[in-house]
Amino acid sequence: MEGITKMTIKCPVCRGLQVGKVGTDQFYCWNCFLEFNFSKGHAHIFEVGEDGTLVSVEDVSAARIL
Repeated sequence: MEGITKMTIKCPVCRGLQVGKVGTDQFYCWNCFLEFNFSKGHAHIFEVGEDGTLVSVEDVSAARIL
C-alpha cells in the first residue's frame, strides 16, 4: 500500500482525536458531542438534536443571546 496516507482529523472545538466519520465529509467528536464538516477552509459545527437533526452552533448561540 505504498503512496496511501491516512489523514488524522482533529475536532475543531476541543482538538481531540476521538473523531469518527459519520458521512461523506461529515465527522462526529466523542469528546464534545458535536458534528462538524469542513468547507472552503472553514469548520462548520453542529449540535445533534434529540430527534437527530443538526443545528448550527452559530444558530444556537444567537438563540441563547435573545
